[in-house]
Amino acid sequence: MNMWVRRVLLAAALLAVGVWIWTVLFPSPERVIRKRLTELAKSATFGRNESPVAVLLNSQKVAGFFTADVEIKVDVPGRSQQVLSGRDNLFQTTMQLHSALGGLQVDFYDIVVTVAPDKTTAEANLTLKTRAAGERDQIIQELKLWLNKTEGDWRIYRLETVKTLSLL
Repeated sequence: MNMWVRRVLLAAALLAVGVWIWTVLFPSPERVIRKRLTELAKSATFGRNESPVAVLLNSQKVAGFFTADVEIKVDVPGRSQQVLSGRDNLFQTTMQLHSALGGLQVDFYDIVVTVAPDKTTAEANLTLKTRAAGERDQIIQELKLWLNKTEGDWRIYRLETVKTLSLL
């Protein structure tokens, strides 16, 4: 009886290790997208004393999370709706933000990913929290992103702010 229990426990342990290795080597698309979005938030965060080379490299890294024909529509509080089209335009805007702001902290929360049945497109809803250096107030907005799997990576091809409240 004692030998039988040991064998069952050993088999269960080997099965658990096998499942864990499988999930590490072959993560779900939802997990990959969440990880990419977290990397995007880290890449978009910058401090006051970045060198010009670091600004250039980080701006290129941020642009790399998007497709070449990306369309971005965001409502910035206190300003009209901002529209960006194309990765090159996004890159230039990111460079301008680096010089205009002393620093920026970007975080994504509540990331909910829905992958289409074809496993090549996905939609993500998340909460964006940003704070510019020297500012007391944070900007918190809901975003909706559409992603394509291109060149082996999930890239954003459309991004919009979600209007959560409206006047009746």
